[in-house]
Amino acid sequence: MTAPQDNPAAKLGIIAGGGALPARLAAAATAAGRDVFIVKLDAHADDPALDAYPHTSLRIGAAAKILDRLKSEECRDVVLAGKVARPSFASIRPDWRAAKLLMKVGMKSLGDDGLLRLVAGELERDGFRLVGAHEILSDLAVEEGVLGKVKPDAQAMADAQHGLKVARILGAADVGQGCVVQQGLVLALEAIEGTDEMIRRSAGYRREGVGGVLVKSAKPQQDRRLDLPAIGVSTVENAHDAGLRGIALLAGGTMIIDRKKTVKRADELGLFIVGISVQEPAQDE
Repeated sequence: MTAPQDNPAAKLGIIAGGGALPARLAAAATAAGRDVFIVKLDAHADDPALDAYPHTSLRIGAAAKILDRLKSEECRDVVLAGKVARPSFASIRPDWRAAKLLMKVGMKSLGDDGLLRLVAGELERDGFRLVGAHEILSDLAVEEGVLGKVKPDAQAMADAQHGLKVARILGAADVGQGCVVQQGLVLALEAIEGTDEMIRRSAGYRREGVGGVLVKSAKPQQDRRLDLPAIGVSTVENAHDAGLRGIALLAGGTMIIDRKKTVKRADELGLFIVGISVQEPAQDE
């Protein structure tokens, strides 16, 4: 199979949820000479910048219409981007194709990872090539190391590593992709409420002394083309408001939207941003 970057002229379909990422992808693809078509998911896609590109709006449960429209627009590559609140079965209102998919796996598919895997499989069965957002915008992916001017101390790194272990356990259960840790104690776990609400909730459990660390990680079983956790300027500001002192991100398994602005804002507020890797347990000799 040809890699997306080997065929930059292939028309790109963007299935867009909330936030700024879908429009940034559209702008990057257009700048690279690619045509784009956007499927805005009703009640999720909220960026008015998307209206500058060819688009349609469809509900999340209209799987047949989404696939048919992407085909009629002659999209070859497809990327899923943006925030989508975890739906209930009733809110999906599945058409015949979506209902058929959901019946294969039952309600367990309504976990984020299960639902996304269903969508990805259906796209590929219909001949589309699924690509990750980080393949279109290379500066999204987080590398290992400190990304700004503020450096974490030993306690912060210990909290980050502990949080990474916890976040990956959450992810393995298809529950969430992050947590907040302060001085070795887990203050909050991410579930259906999402990262911003988790950060705000953690403030109510803050202890005396140095602040906590927000940790974000992809799920261990996650297809890296789908829903990699991301942070942006608002994440940094929310973390600061909650009394946190930094953000730790799994290198290669997270993204930063508007990296330059996000890192600059973290520097201004005195927060660190660091990419970390999974530490394997030491083997006894």
